[in-house]
Amino acid sequence: MGVPAVRWVVMGVSGCGKSAVGSLLAGALHVPYVEGDEVHPPENVAKMAAGIPLDDADRAGWLAALRERIATARAQGSGLVVSCSALKRAYRDVLREGDPALRFIHLDGPRDVLESRLQRPGHFMPASLLDSQLATLQPLQPDEAGMVLDIRQPLPVLLEQILQAP
Repeated sequence: MGVPAVRWVVMGVSGCGKSAVGSLLAGALHVPYVEGDEVHPPENVAKMAAGIPLDDADRAGWLAALRERIATARAQGSGLVVSCSALKRAYRDVLREGDPALRFIHLDGPRDVLESRLQRPGHFMPASLLDSQLATLQPLQPDEAGMVLDIRQPLPVLLEQILQAP
């Protein structure tokens, strides 16, 4: 019998490396990858690009769309990696509705490292929203399946830590 399919969410504030780690993990596991930023409706992207933080109402449809992708993968018995900020416990609870066994990888690091990574030409998320994201962030709770990784580590080290997780 093969390894059971796992569905992962790579989470954290903007600039933590969700896309880099998520795509690397999906490649290593040979499973589909969903870039959460690409699922945002145009209204959300425009709001963030204007430097306006999203509120819970803005995120509801986005989280529901991601939940459905997770639920589909679970129903098909396939693995999946999703990058999604998942800043609040309530947001993670919505995602878990698609798969109660969903696992989270919280990419965490110092504010100065995060801020330096937000100098991304052409990306809609301005560095000015980092403080609002950090204020919103609720760390993983002991009853949430997942791990917290230090973004100061090289990508190959982060990947190995994930792959070695129980």
